[in-house]
Amino acid sequence: MKPNYSNWDDDLPPDPQEIYQDLISTLERKVGFGLYFVQCTPIEADNFAQHISRDLANKKIALLNLWEPIEKFYEHVKNYVQGQTIDILLVKGLEYSLYKYEKRNFGEVTEGQFTNLTKVPPILNHLNQQRERFRDDFSFCFVFLLRSFSLNYLIHRAPDFFDWRSGVYDLPTTAELVDEESRRLIMEGDYKKYLELTPQQKIETMLEIQELLTEKYQNDSNKARLLFEMGNLLYSANEYETAITFYEQELKLQPDDHGAWCNHGHALFSLSRYEAAIVSYRQALKLRRDDPFCWYALGNCQRKLHRDQEAILSYNQAIKIKTDDHYFWYNRGNALRNIGCNEEAILSYGQAIKIKPDESNVWNNRGIALRSLGRYQEAVFCYDQALSLKPDDYYAWYNRGVALKKLKQNEAALLSYDQALKLKPDDHYSWNNRGNALEDLGHIEEAIFSYDQALKIKPDDQYAFYNKACCYAVQGKIQEALENLENAVSLKPEQFTQMAKADPDFDRIREDARFQALINKTFHD
Repeated sequence: MKPNYSNWDDDLPPDPQEIYQDLISTLERKVGFGLYFVQCTPIEADNFAQHISRDLANKKIALLNLWEPIEKFYEHVKNYVQGQTIDILLVKGLEYSLYKYEKRNFGEVTEGQFTNLTKVPPILNHLNQQRERFRDDFSFCFVFLLRSFSLNYLIHRAPDFFDWRSGVYDLPTTAELVDEESRRLIMEGDYKKYLELTPQQKIETMLEIQELLTEKYQNDSNKARLLFEMGNLLYSANEYETAITFYEQELKLQPDDHGAWCNHGHALFSLSRYEAAIVSYRQALKLRRDDPFCWYALGNCQRKLHRDQEAILSYNQAIKIKTDDHYFWYNRGNALRNIGCNEEAILSYGQAIKIKPDESNVWNNRGIALRSLGRYQEAVFCYDQALSLKPDDYYAWYNRGVALKKLKQNEAALLSYDQALKLKPDDHYSWNNRGNALEDLGHIEEAIFSYDQALKIKPDDQYAFYNKACCYAVQGKIQEALENLENAVSLKPEQFTQMAKADPDFDRIREDARFQALINKTFHD
């Protein structure tokens, strides 16, 4: 049997030189207006612009670079070509006018959905509406050098303009160019830089990566790194779900990539999927046990799940490897405080302060631990330190007020609560504690006003009801006292009946039959 050689070249890739020469021949013959669209990468576009001037020496060729978004392309071209004789106008950078108006999330962009889009960038509406003016006023060829994304945009969003095309050319890339472009993006990949990018720049970078991922010449090594960078880019844009999918694709190619497992965990953590994040962090630590930040992240997950003992062990591992990170010590202190180990927590906060003495949160939480041990004066010092660093920290003002009240410095406590409420007027805790300070100072009516403010914010604030009952009882207003006490008791029966039974504020009404009935009814119930 004779082999069939008739279709031996069917699977051969298109020859870039042949396509280029075909376009050159077409442009050489073309006279007057024409619309040509060339799909190529930015590097190929630069090469094309250099070569065409050499290969069409008899043609007057100009290059229009659009470095910023524009809406009225016709006016831009008219101003640019004024006073020039042009046969061919090369146009680069149209995509910048598309990225600006791309409002979809990254996941939708990567799926290449163009048919169900609701908003058309103004420049494309402009091209559709002004196509006759382009034809009538410009007697030269337009050659748009476009990425595949931009070309798809034109096809689906500027169909009237695109329908007048004279030709569409796809300059096939080479394995060398794919490798070069991939390595460039991988080398430029930096999460901190991604955070500084504008939304348009993020989309632009994402589309560059996406195009390279789909190139047939792409190798697995570069593909894995590009998937990782895509995940990081999406993470920087708070697109955590989509970032996870890219990390998982990368891990299929490189299952031993410690960094991908870590970042996969970070994305899961950001979605509050703590158990799943723990699995990822543990996988990362199997691959590299000396990563202190991974241990730290694991501890944060465990603490979110209220597994503070486990979190402390993870923070200890992080600190063994890296002793000078104040966050490690700070969150270790938080975990210790959560389980009541306040002395140890104070030591952890102290280590954090040695490393970074200007962190207000550490001073504040150290003050809370000291207050829990009854060391109120030391706690006030910590809150003062926190406020010297961050004067608008309402929580530090609030905590300062609580500690000062414990020291029976009610006037000073009142000033602290007032500062807290200036910063956060809807904090019912501050209103309630402000009322306590006023009550201790004998300003009963002002105290009641504060409790009422707390109840406006939190209508089921049982402490505000109880404190109002105390105020009315001191004034001898039996009906008002009983109404508020009943409200408090209905919310926490055992707690407030026990408190009312021993609270001297109720001495004036204690023998009243209605008070006794309320207390006795609760006990019998």
